[in-house]
Amino acid sequence: MANLKTLKSRIKSVKSTQKITKAMKMVAASRLKKAKNLVESSRSYANKIAQLTSDLASNIAVRGTLNQDFPLLTGKGRNNTHLLVVVSTDRGLCGGLNSATVKFVKQVVSQYTEQGRQIKIFCIGRKAYEPLKTIYPKLIIGHKFGIFRGTINFDNANEIGNQIIDLFNAGEFDICSIIYNKFKTALSQEQTIQQIIPAPINYHQARQIGESPIEYQPNETEILSQLLPKNIAIQFYINLLENIASEQGARMSAMESASNNATKMIKNLSLVYNRTRQANITKELIDIISGANAI
Repeated sequence: MANLKTLKSRIKSVKSTQKITKAMKMVAASRLKKAKNLVESSRSYANKIAQLTSDLASNIAVRGTLNQDFPLLTGKGRNNTHLLVVVSTDRGLCGGLNSATVKFVKQVVSQYTEQGRQIKIFCIGRKAYEPLKTIYPKLIIGHKFGIFRGTINFDNANEIGNQIIDLFNAGEFDICSIIYNKFKTALSQEQTIQQIIPAPINYHQARQIGESPIEYQPNETEILSQLLPKNIAIQFYINLLENIASEQGARMSAMESASNNATKMIKNLSLVYNRTRQANITKELIDIISGANAI
C-alpha cells in the first residue's frame, strides 16, 4: 500500500494539473467564440466569390471561348498527379483531431493510389506533418508551420495560394485538393476534402441555362483571369478558419474531459489516502494497547 507522503504528493500534482486544464479550457472557449464568429461571417463571402467565378466562367463557356488560357479552371488535360494540401495544427492537446486527420489522409492516399494516381503532399501545420513524414517520406514536397500560433489573416492564405499556384504552373501536379477539419460544433469536427485546382465549377451546365444578363467591366475574360487566383486564396482562407475553429473546439472538449478525469482521480486518491491514514492510526493504537497490556 502506498505511503501517505506519496499519496499526498500525487493528489497535489493532480490538482495542479487540473488547474492547468481548466485554464486551458477557458482560453480555448474564448478563442473558439472568436473563431466561430469569423468562420460564420466568412463562409457567405467565400460562397459568393465562388458563385461569381462560376457565373463568369459560365458566360465565357456559352460563347465557346473558355480555353487553355484558364488552366486554373479547366486544368491541363491530365489527372495523373494529385497534390493533397493537408491542414492540421501546430500545437497538440486538442484530442484526436490531428490523428483523425492523419487517418483520413491515409484513406485518401490509398484510394487514389488504387486508381493509379501519383500522390504528393503539402503540409500546413506541424502535427500532421510529423507522422506523415514517417509514413510517406517520399511524397511530401513542402510544408508550412507557425501560421496557427497567431491570428489567421488573408495574407497567410494568399501566400499559400500563390505557392500552390506556382507549383501548378511548374507542372508539379495536375489536381490539387485540400484536406482540413470542417467546424460543425464544439464537439463535432468533420474531416473534409475539397478540390481547389482546377476550380470545381460546373460551367458546362451554362450551355443549357444560357448566358447571364449581367454585364461585367472592363470585360469578363480579364476579370476571370484576376479572380481565379483570388478565389483560390479565399478558399484557402476559409478552410484555415474552419480548421482553427475545429482546433479550439476540440481543445476545449479535451480539456473539459481532462478536468473531469482529474476530479475522479482526486476523489479516488483521497479515498485511498483516508483509508491508509486510518489504517496507520489503527495500527499505532493497536501497538500502544498491546504495549500497555504487556506491562
